[in-house]
Amino acid sequence: MAADEEDIYQDRILEHYEEPYHRGRCSHCTHCHEDDNPLCGDRVQMSLWINDQGRLREVYFDGEGCCISQAAASMLVERFDQKTVDEVRRFTAQDMLDLFGAKLTPNRQKCCLLPWRVLQAAIYSPVQPEGDGSASAGSEDAHDHCR
Repeated sequence: MAADEEDIYQDRILEHYEEPYHRGRCSHCTHCHEDDNPLCGDRVQMSLWINDQGRLREVYFDGEGCCISQAAASMLVERFDQKTVDEVRRFTAQDMLDLFGAKLTPNRQKCCLLPWRVLQAAIYSPVQPEGDGSASAGSEDAHDHCR
């Protein structure tokens, strides 16, 4: 990779880290998942509003960790804002590494792939609507961390 190309990737990563896209909480959360990388302490949560047609109307992330995990989460959220669940399902780990762009060591790849893993799980992780008395204690816990 040419030095100029590396600089472009570095600038893009820093931009997403310093001014992340949709960092925060989804106002109409229907799906949510959170996971971490226990080896380094990175943590990412994805909260989504998926409409009845399977479109991600809102996609937000939150978390803490290294520049790579947080920038990758921002890039991923930007990439899938207003896209469909089917598009998320088809997006592979290699697609995520390509989206990130910069060459990474295997340990750093884990940082980059954490948000991808969380988004893949989030589309299968519905939360109970607020005020639904039928929710179990586990479901309430899941809903609480999506607010």
